[in-house]
Amino acid sequence: MTFAALAQAPDRRRTEMWLLGLAVLITVFGYAYTGLSMNGRLPAGLPRFAAAMFFMALVPHLVIRRFAQRADPLILPLATLLTGIGLVLLHRLDYTYAAKPSLHMAPAAGGQLVWTVIGVAVCIAVLMLLRDHRFLQRYIYLTMAVALVLLMAPAFFPGDTYGAKRWIFVGPLSLQPGEFVKIMIAVFFAGYLTANRDALALTGRRVLGVQLPPGRQLGPIFTIWIISLLVLVFERDLGTSLIFFGLFVITLYMATERTSWVLCGLAMAVVGAAVVGTTEPHVKGRVMAWLHPMDIFLPKSERPPGLQSDQAAQALFSFGSGGIGGTGLGQGHPELIGFAGNSDFILTTVGEELGLAGVMAVLLLYVLLAQRGLRVGLTARDPFGKLLAVGLAGALLLQVFVVSGGVTGLIPLTGKALPFLAKGGSSLVANWVMVALLIRISDSAQRRREPVAALPGGRDGARRRRARVADPDATQATPRVEAALPGHADRGGAGHGRRARRTRG
Repeated sequence: MTFAALAQAPDRRRTEMWLLGLAVLITVFGYAYTGLSMNGRLPAGLPRFAAAMFFMALVPHLVIRRFAQRADPLILPLATLLTGIGLVLLHRLDYTYAAKPSLHMAPAAGGQLVWTVIGVAVCIAVLMLLRDHRFLQRYIYLTMAVALVLLMAPAFFPGDTYGAKRWIFVGPLSLQPGEFVKIMIAVFFAGYLTANRDALALTGRRVLGVQLPPGRQLGPIFTIWIISLLVLVFERDLGTSLIFFGLFVITLYMATERTSWVLCGLAMAVVGAAVVGTTEPHVKGRVMAWLHPMDIFLPKSERPPGLQSDQAAQALFSFGSGGIGGTGLGQGHPELIGFAGNSDFILTTVGEELGLAGVMAVLLLYVLLAQRGLRVGLTARDPFGKLLAVGLAGALLLQVFVVSGGVTGLIPLTGKALPFLAKGGSSLVANWVMVALLIRISDSAQRRREPVAALPGGRDGARRRRARVADPDATQATPRVEAALPGHADRGGAGHGRRARRTRG
């Protein structure tokens, strides 16, 4: 792409460029400030980090200019800023863990930077290879089959310190398949509900003023409910189960606009959580830590059964000591959380050192990113793209809710990674795949909203045909819009004049 083409780029691409520059500037400033705050000097790797952030923002921006010119201008800057904040926080935590050898925590910022590069590269590859998101609709059942295999695979591997099974181990590498499963499930739900939404929305019986779904159509939701319970029982993974089931209810409501599905989903979620929470020891321990976080400081004989960790209590202390403005970046004590400070509980570092203001800023970034995804869903013309965008945005919101809600004591802890911020290569790569899909759907939605304008100069018909070959989405213009185009009107007018002259002759 030449500099002349860059200068003539659409306004939304220039907006994206300036926002990316701001995101990189904030991230580099935070990285430098962390070194000054904790060591009194700039970090030695600051130039390399700044160069990496610059190119990780520039390269996908140029790819979007080439392959998705009409995409939403906020999605990429928001993802870049959240990823950069996560790198800064991990860099800050590495200093503390290095000073506490008893915690046995290896540095995480360098590895996370490598995974960030991989995630951005995968995002670029998806944008270049997947030219139409509707291609995924052809393989929804294959996608779901692969998702189920990945979802069940961790049950055959050992769990973490507290018993949850989320990882697949291949030699020295580990993979958390649940992060990719949520995207596959969103693709399947979007395709399945697109094909069956009429049957789900227009049939059923009314009981006590509520129109309930028909018995035959309740089969899928019961299947999803049973699978969620199996995940809870065999893998002891509360977070994945909540995201899995919640994603289905969100897309189901979006497809049918029936509150009865939401009521059925909530009732089944409550029943399932109550049964598993009282019978499965690992989930029961998390519930006890949620209900009685401070009882961990009592003598062992007086603690509630199943209560083992003080992380919930230490998280509340972190938020309380942070106050409104925080203690300052690098001035807190995140090591008190233990080994989960840079993964499950990284939000506590934000709350302690950046205060309530910092937590609200981070949560608003997530909300804004999800809002752009929902907006993409509202503007998409095809039902599959609409449901897929809403499903991806809903999955992001659900994961942020279950993680931040668990850390702040709103719901039991789930152990999931906070998107973009927490340590974890699987989570980071999966989230960048989600970003690529949202960018692709937003570009396609905007192309179908804009009419195919006549090209300047002569031979409009030939040039328009060449443009349509290069841009398949341009052929989605309706005949009525096509008839209003200047070139079409001119040809139509000329033809009408010739017919009139022949009639007069």
